[in-house]
Amino acid sequence: MTLLLLENVTASYGKAQALFDVNLNLKEGELMALMGRNGMGKSTTVKVIMRMLRGTGNLLFEGRDIMGLPSHRVAQMGLGLVPEGRRCFRDLTVAENLSASARLGYWSLPRIFELFPRLGERQVQVADSLSGGEQQMLSIGRALMTNPRLLILDEATEGLAPIVRQEIWVAIGKLKAETGIAILLIDKSIKELREICDSATLIERGKTVWTGSMKSLDSQTLDRYVGVS
Repeated sequence: MTLLLLENVTASYGKAQALFDVNLNLKEGELMALMGRNGMGKSTTVKVIMRMLRGTGNLLFEGRDIMGLPSHRVAQMGLGLVPEGRRCFRDLTVAENLSASARLGYWSLPRIFELFPRLGERQVQVADSLSGGEQQMLSIGRALMTNPRLLILDEATEGLAPIVRQEIWVAIGKLKAETGIAILLIDKSIKELREICDSATLIERGKTVWTGSMKSLDSQTLDRYVGVS
C-alpha cells in the first residue's frame, strides 16, 4: 500500500525553479533511496515533502493531500526528518533532546539507547559536547522519538568517520528488519544503498528520470545520473 505519493511536483526558490516534475511512490515498510548528483533537487524534494517549501502538484501521505499543510501538522501525521547538518539543541542534554520531541508510541529513551548505546552512555551530556557522529545519532534518535510512520534521512552519514558511518548503517538495517518503518534515504554511499534499499528514485535537474527496484538499477543508469556505479 502506498504511504507517500508525489505526482508532477514542482517547486521554486523565488523566481528560480528547482523542481520541474518529481514523481515518487513509497510504500509502507519500504526503504527507498532518493538519488542524483549534487544540486539536482533531492533536498528540495524533502523540503516540499516536509512542507518547508511551497510546491505544486500532488503530495499525498496515507492518501491524504498534505501539500497545503504547515510543517508541524505534517510532523504530527507521522513524518520524521533527520535533516542535513544534524541541528541538535546544543545546550540541552542528550536525554533532553530526545524527550523534547517525544510522542507516545514504540520509541522511548530505553529503545533509543538500545539502538545507539553511545547515547545511553552520554545521556546527561549536552549535545554540544558530543562528537559529530554522536550528534548524528542523536538527530536520528530525536526523529524516531516522534514515532513516525516515515523516516527521512538527508545525508545522515556525510562527513563522518568510517566506523561511525558503519554504526549508522547497522542501525538503519535494524530499523528495516525489526520495526517495519518506511524510510526515504538520501546518501552518497552507493555500496550501502545497494545492499539495504528496496527501491530507488533518481532525480536529474529537478525531474524524476528513473524509478524501480534497487536490484533492477543497472550500473549504466547509475553512472549516467549519479556519476558512480
